[in-house]
Amino acid sequence: MSEPTGAARRRGPFQVGDQVQLTDPKGRHYTFTLEAGKQFHTHKGAFPHDELIGAPEGSVVRTTGNVAYLALRPLLPDYVLSMPRGAAVVYPKDAGQILAMADIFPGARVVEAGVGSGSLSSFLLRAIGDQGMLHSYERRADFAEIATQNVERYFGGPHPAWQLTVGDLQDNLSDTDVDRVILDMLAPWECLEVVRKALVPGGILCCYVATTTQLARTVESIREIGCFAEPSAWESMVRTWHVEGLAVRPDHRMIGHTGFLLTARRLADGVEPPLRRRRPAKGAYGDDYTGPGSASGSAER
Repeated sequence: MSEPTGAARRRGPFQVGDQVQLTDPKGRHYTFTLEAGKQFHTHKGAFPHDELIGAPEGSVVRTTGNVAYLALRPLLPDYVLSMPRGAAVVYPKDAGQILAMADIFPGARVVEAGVGSGSLSSFLLRAIGDQGMLHSYERRADFAEIATQNVERYFGGPHPAWQLTVGDLQDNLSDTDVDRVILDMLAPWECLEVVRKALVPGGILCCYVATTTQLARTVESIREIGCFAEPSAWESMVRTWHVEGLAVRPDHRMIGHTGFLLTARRLADGVEPPLRRRRPAKGAYGDDYTGPGSASGSAER
């Protein structure tokens, strides 16, 4: 049984072509690709790549300026933050939430729209494995090219589970029996009809949007289309901590708002979602609202 794609590049001694992440004494990171006969240069001196080729991961190298650097392979969260960008990347904290809350599993059939620089694609491909299917759609050819280079650099070549189409999802989606759909785009509500046709009953739609207005319109559109269970929306924030002896305190910086996430489950064909019983706050909707909690809606019941 062959190893999963990219697994051989994650273990063993450093080899030519491996990505290496150096950490200096101040905790700063430097990422490069090992090449025989080349040198890595810093303002604190240089050292030959050959010194790392064949060395175990976790080695320490010293430059000609006698500065020590710790050498490790970059983790995927490190890699996506340092990769060349065409568009903003999906941060690891959001990618982790998508993998967990959208329940991405090995062998899953996933459709992704809005590839950007390939950050989320890399996380998804590693989660679904070689036996899964990820069909990614990207409107811009230049973004698609950058994403392809980033994904192939990480996995060491093309991933067998990945297909990338340049074009709009709503015009090109032909996949059926899809387990999960991930939409990272400006107007995900425009794609709900084609997503409805592609998703299997019980499948999950996950949307990643930047603003409250996008979030509100997406949620209301999901409710209006009538083939999804009640959507859930949230954001995540990460705060690191400084730990030095008894000096234990939160760091002054944190990764705050990057975007909103929402998920909704696809209902079986012909099934209407149960009536929402949550009473909306006064003023949450316009004067023409007649749904649950409104004067007319209450009168009907």
